[in-house]
Amino acid sequence: MESCLSGMSNYRRIKFFYNDFLGISKIISKFALPKIQVTQFKKMYAIVEIAGQQFKVEKNDEIFVHRMEVEPGTKVEFKEVLLVDNDGKVNIGMPHVEDSKVSGKVLEHARGDKVIVFKKKRRKGFQKETGHRQDFTKILIESITLKGVAKEKKAKKETVEE
Repeated sequence: MESCLSGMSNYRRIKFFYNDFLGISKIISKFALPKIQVTQFKKMYAIVEIAGQQFKVEKNDEIFVHRMEVEPGTKVEFKEVLLVDNDGKVNIGMPHVEDSKVSGKVLEHARGDKVIVFKKKRRKGFQKETGHRQDFTKILIESITLKGVAKEKKAKKETVEE
């Protein structure tokens, strides 16, 4: 095979291997398993503002936020929900979505990795090194509630019963 490729230009060599690859892939595709369609289950998620930062959260997510003055094990609610996506139905707040909340449970308080701040001025002999560790609170998101969705479902049930 090396002898037949030695007289070819690089372009022809690449074209030769590409055509050879296409032939092999056609043979493999005949024996490949049939394609199975996988349906994705859309989850409900929300964008919530906690301590001046925005987080995208779903149910059973664990997030780290800046330290909150709350004991571990207590339940917390966040009513500053900016956006809610419920199976493709998006509710955008102006500035917040009305009657919606994200509830969670404080798991623990932790500290982040150490960040080293190094300052230097060249030719002056000035060097200063300090460190910083941020305090965080770990929160487990338990539920995302949207009041408008619950009211629509109740209204539909009443019409069916009549």
